[in-house]
Amino acid sequence: MNNKAFLMECAKELFYAKGYDAVGVQEIVERAGLTKPTLYYYFGSKIGLLRTLLETRFERYLAQVKEAAETRSDIRGTLYRLGEISCAFYEEDRQFYMLMMALLYSARENEAYQAVRPYFVELYESVVQAFEREAGRLGNMRGRQRQFAIGFLGTIHQYLFLQWETDPEESSGKIGGEQIASVVDQFMYGIFT
Repeated sequence: MNNKAFLMECAKELFYAKGYDAVGVQEIVERAGLTKPTLYYYFGSKIGLLRTLLETRFERYLAQVKEAAETRSDIRGTLYRLGEISCAFYEEDRQFYMLMMALLYSARENEAYQAVRPYFVELYESVVQAFEREAGRLGNMRGRQRQFAIGFLGTIHQYLFLQWETDPEESSGKIGGEQIASVVDQFMYGIFT
């Protein structure tokens, strides 16, 4: 692993463990066994490091979500694929996923929130697009595509948060297709079916 990647990994671990605001540049470079000028050379600042980390880790997830949202499929199939992509992203790097969620729920004027917000806006808009594509076939949407997108993303993110709460060390294995289908079905049909 090169110095740039190693700095990002060390920063991710520290941001995950302590929170973005509680970690300083000195602590990151000490963890990495490097110097401040090295961090500044690659990233310019701590927020530059966070932005690069978000860009490199979140971009592939967003690309997969966009592709799934644009694919012609029934809404259940699209939602299943979106759930599958989100679960795989979570399983690939639980620390990064949980860091991302923590940043999303930080103070609105915080620079870390400002850095992560555009990614979540893009994620949300992609899911809205999937619901808008299906609006003609699902008469009960009646202009509530944005509300459905919020509900679906909230369901998936809460499910993954609770997975992490019960198994932060990944001891229970991967989230399987049956679990994803169950979450999608619960969203699609509610608790009375």
